[in-house]
Formats: sequence, C-alpha cells, structure tokens
Amino acid sequence: MKFALIGYGKMGKTIEQVIAEQNPSDEIVLKISEENKEDFTVENLRKADVAIEFTQPDSAVANIYKCFEAGVPVVVGTTAWLNKFPEVKAKCEELKGTLFFSPNFSIGVNIFWEVNRKLAQLMNSQPQYAVSMEEIHHTEKKDAPSGTAVKTAEVILEELKSFEGWELTSSSLVPRPLSGKIPIIAKREPNVPGTHTVTYTSSVDFIELKHEAKSRRGFAEGAVLAARWLVGKKGVYDMKDLLAI
Repeated sequence: MKFALIGYGKMGKTIEQVIAEQNPSDEIVLKISEENKEDFTVENLRKADVAIEFTQPDSAVANIYKCFEAGVPVVVGTTAWLNKFPEVKAKCEELKGTLFFSPNFSIGVNIFWEVNRKLAQLMNSQPQYAVSMEEIHHTEKKDAPSGTAVKTAEVILEELKSFEGWELTSSSLVPRPLSGKIPIIAKREPNVPGTHTVTYTSSVDFIELKHEAKSRRGFAEGAVLAARWLVGKKGVYDMKDLLAI
C-alpha cells in the first residue's frame, strides 16, 4: 500500500514509524513539509493509494481539496477548520471524493466520548451536578480548546439538556451551573500529548472521567487504521463508522 503524508512534523514521523512497523512492504511515496511544498502536486498525490493529513487549520481545506482533485482518499487529523465542514462535505460529494475526519484518532478517546454520552444522559435527572472540562496539551498546539475538547463538549450537549453551549475560560473555580455553558479550561504545558478531563461537581461529591494519552502513538495508529480502512470507499466517514460505535 502506498501512502502520502501531508504534514511531516512529529505526528507525520510517528505515522511513518507505525506504517513501517505494521508492514515493511508498504511505501510512503510522498512526504510534504514546509521545506518541500512545491512537491505537493496532484501528479505526485496520484502516486499514493491514500493520504494522511496533519497540518494547520489555515491549510487543511486546500489540502483536502487537492486530494479530491487527485482522486485520492484522505484521512484528516488537523482540527479547528470545522466551520468549513459543510462546504468541504459538499465538495467531496460533488467530486465523488473520499474523506475521513476525526478530531481524535485514538480508540480510547472515542470510547471516552461514548462513556461521556451515557453519563450526560444520566445527569439529566441530577440537576445538582454542574459539569466542567479541562484539557492539557503541548505548548506547540495552537488551537484552544482542542478539537477533542470541543467534540467532548458537543457529545455532552447532545444529551445534557440544562446546557446550551460551551465557553473557554481560565477559571479553575467550581463551574457556574447557571451560565448555561460548559466551561472549558485549556492549558499548554511542555511535552503533553493530550489530557482531557470531564468533571461533574455537586455540594457533596464529584465524578470525574479522564483520558490521558501516553504519547502520539495512539493517534498515529488510529490514523493508519483509518487510512487502510478507507481505501476503496467513497464519501465522508469518521471514527464511529470505523469502530461501529
């Protein structure tokens, strides 16, 4: 199988390592970084069976469209561009392209989301609990809150009827249940792959759900799994499709 890596930073290099370890006969035919943007052409993309894109929000959409133009399925791990998702989805359908997007490719995180969904359902009948979130990432991460934190909030909001949105806050105080929004605290610390914590607090106790990544390896393995699964398909997919959850 032939891969194109759009984005060859720390994640790209980890993905390269995972591909090599899983199947030495697989080949990475294109690696795009800041140093060789001129090589990112439709012609070069067509040498690959699938592309994996981990770059920056301001370039993600153009990268996706180039993959559509080349007729190459693309797995996208870049976050903070979802305000353009409806038009990207429409373009995918128009060009009969293939897109797999997730704000987090970790299997553990996707299970974490489903556990949060169930807990939020239970909390509808327990108004004494106020919910808050905290996410911690490495200092190189530019978007805040993280795409994973936003997705976690959206999962909770789909089920918890007493809240109507989320808000980024620097406060570490007990959440404000009357604000109508889930407070999210975003911290940036050296060498943290990603930690997400959801806390429900009452006057007598608290309940905490936490996912802590040990390294980038889990994200890379999930992205490669998605890339292998995506080949031969058309349309728009995410981890719920892959994991059937």
